[in-house]
Amino acid sequence: MRWIVLALIPCGAWLTACSPAFNWREVPLDGAPLRILLPCKPDRASRSLEMAGESVELTMTGCDAGGATFAASQVRLGAGASAGAALAQWRTAVLANMRARDIRELPFHPAGSLDLPQSVRLSAVGQRADGSAVTSRAAWFASASKDGLWIFHAVIYAPAITPEAEVAFFDGLKLQGAP
Repeated sequence: MRWIVLALIPCGAWLTACSPAFNWREVPLDGAPLRILLPCKPDRASRSLEMAGESVELTMTGCDAGGATFAASQVRLGAGASAGAALAQWRTAVLANMRARDIRELPFHPAGSLDLPQSVRLSAVGQRADGSAVTSRAAWFASASKDGLWIFHAVIYAPAITPEAEVAFFDGLKLQGAP
């Protein structure tokens, strides 16, 4: 019996070391028609800025886990605003901020989103504000709901991004009312 107990002690330590870095959970974006999947407890922040010729409130929900930052941001546009122009402006600003290079992009239209040419999903490499290298997977898309016109940006930043984390995060973007 004693040898069984002694054998189980290293096994218990091994199982503890293998606990997952990601604890995925569905998170609603406050006031917006989007739910996201995050691997950790989210923080939220918002700020006012100028986008597509109007003052808007940008709200971000995100967290850090497994050496990566996962975040989604939303903006509700005013009547008459161009979602396409706003998405293009947002994409350009993000990529310039990270000094992006090696950009590869594809159309991105999650269920229930608007079919806009500016709705894209991309991968890029660049730099963080401190100059360290970073890899990014990002998407920009738009949705119209009873509450108005919404634009979204979802992103992962990390030194290296695992395919499993990328699939879970981007497949977890669910617009309300979408099939």
